This record gives sequence, structure tokens and C-alpha cells, in this order.
Amino acid sequence: MLENIKPKEATAIINSLISGVVPKIGVQHITVGRESEIKACISALDDVKNGHSLVKFWIGDYGSGKSFMLHLLNTVALKQKFVISNADFTPENRLYSNDGKSLALYSAIMDNIAIQTKPEGNALPTLLEKWIEQIISQTAEENSISLTEIRDEKYFALIQNNILKTMNQISEVGAFDFGTVVIKYYEGFIKDNDFLRKSALKWLKGEYRTKTEAKQDLGVREIINDQNYYDMLKNFCKLFVQIGYNGFIVNLDEAINLYKISNSAMREKNYEKILTIYNDCFQGKVSNLFFNFAGTTEFLENERRGLFAYNALKSRLERNKFETAEMRDFAQPVIYLTPLTHNEIFVLLKKLKAIFDFNYKIDININDNEIHLFMEEIFNKPGAAEFLTPREVIRSFLNIISLLRQNPSLNKKTLFNEINISDERPTNEILLDSIEEL
Repeated sequence: MLENIKPKEATAIINSLISGVVPKIGVQHITVGRESEIKACISALDDVKNGHSLVKFWIGDYGSGKSFMLHLLNTVALKQKFVISNADFTPENRLYSNDGKSLALYSAIMDNIAIQTKPEGNALPTLLEKWIEQIISQTAEENSISLTEIRDEKYFALIQNNILKTMNQISEVGAFDFGTVVIKYYEGFIKDNDFLRKSALKWLKGEYRTKTEAKQDLGVREIINDQNYYDMLKNFCKLFVQIGYNGFIVNLDEAINLYKISNSAMREKNYEKILTIYNDCFQGKVSNLFFNFAGTTEFLENERRGLFAYNALKSRLERNKFETAEMRDFAQPVIYLTPLTHNEIFVLLKKLKAIFDFNYKIDININDNEIHLFMEEIFNKPGAAEFLTPREVIRSFLNIISLLRQNPSLNKKTLFNEINISDERPTNEILLDSIEEL
């Protein structure tokens, strides 16, 4: 049942799932029933690796596995040498704004940049330093200078010129200031100037709030803001490819928070930004970039508040009319996540039981028949057909075996009987649905 799972992965899986969130690592050990979706991910990564750019929308109900699929995509992408980042839309994070909310989303993306050697995030300094070391080695080789000697300050101009050559290939808006700041980071790196290095990193992560402060610290005229942050993401994508990575993947979860924007004009501006990203990627205006959006069916299909309210997006994102439940099209931009079957959930619960035992070095006394009994109880509860999600099934199961670990004498059937089903959707989402029905 368990293959090559690491103790760190087992702990992350159990702790995260009991808390109701998707673990950042180890998701491959609990993957069931998503073979077609995984193939779609691998195919998409191959396209991006070959210089194309893509946008995918992962659509499903609360707890249906959208976040899980993004984390699984990350696991595959990291092994294939991609740079990845994850961020959630919130009331304070969005794609378009004029009050700092887009910049907040950009900063979250930059904070969460990850590579295979730093899957937990905060990998931007590592990437910059790796690239600088490549430039230093290249400069040393071109000028027949030893790797030790090339670090002397007298060769600073040589290295700076090679950095500028790379920066000149980045042609998006703000590339000049972007290149200047990267050179400042190199200067701080080579001279061991911590203030200069931190200031450059602060600029690159969009943390400067005034041009005056940025000019004082770094000598640049502009800062990253709500209007130019997307261009900076494209600049970084090009830089990551220059470093030697296959592309840049940006995963944006909880897209329902765009649907919840009360101001219709502001909501439309955010959808317009999605259209811009979509067109850039599919029209070949940018290379090696992969955006993923995860949201509910309401976020996509609601014709008053969702993406389908924006006609240009509706025409692009409508489902393949020839698709059926038996014949799925995973090449289209929208991938609908269908519920796991009862057999698949049974396999998943067995895997979780094995991981739980491995994590706590114990053998919980619960057999296959009792797992079936647990499933019968939870799926037959009032409200299960309408509200029960895989997330709630998993949490309930793990909560029960957690109690059994600490209280072996507890009666399992009694615990199964005490399961309650509730609507997992946030209160304001339920309210919005009620308003729409009226």
C-alpha cells in the first residue's frame, strides 16, 4: 500500500488533512481516481516545456479536489524542473485593483516561489544566486580567468555586462529597472552587502511602496505596482528559462473570491485580466508560462457574477459540446473534476489508514469491513447527497482513527453513528446563492 513514503511526507499528509487542507508534500501517495487528469497535467507540462503557454481552469464543488490537483501538478512539475508558485485569491488579493490588492497577490506569488530543492517556497534568492553563479562561471570561461580570481571587484564590469546581455533579452514593460535591480542584487551578493541584497529582493517582491524610497536605496525610477505586476511575472518567467528551468507555473486557488467581489465594474475588470492572461498564453505572446485557476462551478458558469457573465470568456471557456461523462476532453482549458466513486474513496481511506499507522508507528484496529461500515454510515446521513465532500469524509475518518489511537477501548460503531454532515461552503457563499435564486 505504501511505496517509498518518507516520515516527513506522512506527517504532513496526516496533519494537513486532519486540519482540512491539502498537504504541500506527499500528495502522490494519496492519489486515487485521477489518472486522466494526471495525464492531462503531464501533457500540459510537455507543451509548456516546448515553449508554449497555457491556462487551465480546475472546476469543482467545495472539497472536490481542486487544491489537491494543483498540489499534484506541482509535485510532477518540480520533478520536471519547473519553477512553481501558489497563491490564494482573498478579499485582499485579486488580479485587478487600484488600491494595492493586485500587488498583494503578486507579493504572495513571489513569496511562494518553489523549486525541487526548496519545495516549501521562498526560493527566489536561491534562484537569483544560482543564476549569478552561472554568469560568473560563464564570464570566467570566456575571459580565461580562474573562478577564484573572477570574484575580485576589478572584474565587476565584465560580469555586469554579461548580466545586461541577459536582461536585454527581457523585453516586457519595466525590463530596464528589472535588470538594474538584478545587477544590484549581484553587487550585494558579490560584495557581501546585506542591505543592498535585501533591498533588491524587496523591490523584486513588490514590497516598495514609494518610488522615492526605491530610488534612494537602489537608484531605480519605478516600482512594481498594481498596473505592471503581470509584466514582472512575465519577466521572471523569461529569467527562469534563462537560468535553465523549463517554465514558470502560477497556481491561483479560491477563485470564488473574484466571484464574490460586490462591485460589478471591479469584478469585470478582474475577469478582463483573466482574459488578457488567457489571450497572451494561447496567442503565443509569452512562452513557457502556465497559469492554473481553481474555482467552483458558480465562479465559472454563473451568468450574472461568474466568468460566463463576461461574454469574451464565456465563448472561450464553454465546454466541448461533444463531451460526455464517458468521453472526456482533458485538452480543453476547463477541466471539471468529477466526484470520486465509492470504490475510489475506499482505496483512499485504506491508504490513509496505512499512512496514519506508519506515521504513529502503530496498527490501528480497523479492518476493511469496518471501513465499509464507516462509509455506509457517512454516505447515508441526512444531507450527505447534497453536502458531503471527499474532504469531509477524509477528515471524519482521520478524526475517528485519531481517537482510536489515543483511546483504543472506544466503540467504533458508536463513533460512526455520531458523524454529522454540514454544508462546508462559507456563509457568504451560501448567502450569494440565496440572492441569486431570488
